[in-house]
Amino acid sequence: MKPIFIAGPTAVGKSEIAIALAKKIGGEIISVDSMQVYRGLNIGTAKPDPDTQAKVPHHLIDICNLTDPFDAAKFVQLANAAVVEIQSRRNTPIFCGGTGLYFKAFLDGLGQAPPADPQLRATLESRPLEKLLDELRRRDPITFEKIDKNNRRRVVRALEVLHLTGKPFSSLRANWPAKAEAQGPEGVTPDKIRLLTRSPDNLRRRIDQRVDEMFRRGLVSETRELLNDGLTENRTALQAIGYRQVVEHLLGERDLAETIELVKIRTRQFAKRQLTWFRRHANCERIELKPEERSQDVLRRLGTV
Repeated sequence: MKPIFIAGPTAVGKSEIAIALAKKIGGEIISVDSMQVYRGLNIGTAKPDPDTQAKVPHHLIDICNLTDPFDAAKFVQLANAAVVEIQSRRNTPIFCGGTGLYFKAFLDGLGQAPPADPQLRATLESRPLEKLLDELRRRDPITFEKIDKNNRRRVVRALEVLHLTGKPFSSLRANWPAKAEAQGPEGVTPDKIRLLTRSPDNLRRRIDQRVDEMFRRGLVSETRELLNDGLTENRTALQAIGYRQVVEHLLGERDLAETIELVKIRTRQFAKRQLTWFRRHANCERIELKPEERSQDVLRRLGTV
């Protein structure tokens, strides 16, 4: 019943593998995805459908409204509770997702970064992104070089930490503890993450196919409905790749064909950043999947069955 950790970039096929594993060993899946927590973000986050969730229990999906805040601290709290619940049924928790920060927060603790300050954050968010990046470049050049400069939420958080502590965000992340002092429920100990990868060409094809399928399934219509539910009020949710670009399309910034191509580009870039993060920050066992490899063959390679 010791937890298993499966990670990888978007579209690599980790959910399919995790579901097959759960069925094989009697497991339940804990989603490690910062966007699947939000109700309504379905198509664009490749959220498992109700039928799949009925066959294999999933946790930390659809737990927030679009207007609710959610962060790594909340993830750790809820994930710990989910592990206790799953193990009480003598099932195996299977962590599966691509949000590296959440994996690290759960396994290594939350580090030294302070909690959010709503007033300060509102002030920072009111400033143009160019101004925020200029300040970050001057005051924390290490973070500036590494951060996704199109991700306004992360830029704001880095400056928020700097303003609250007087220390660069990079210094706090560098001092992340090797282990958490209080490591959650019994039976949860730091373990290697099985990092699923594919060849660049294979992953690119899968990303392009996924994006095309999302638009066929109605990503534009879903986004239009979400705008009525407060999507633009939550900068975190609005950062989800696909939704942000579709909102811009609905505002007339580009046509649909250009939007689809841009979502593919942004998704490829995101997948590359995910892989880089796991290689730099996590204890991973890399497992490269082959284009036509069956799930059962992958499970044997994972060493979990």
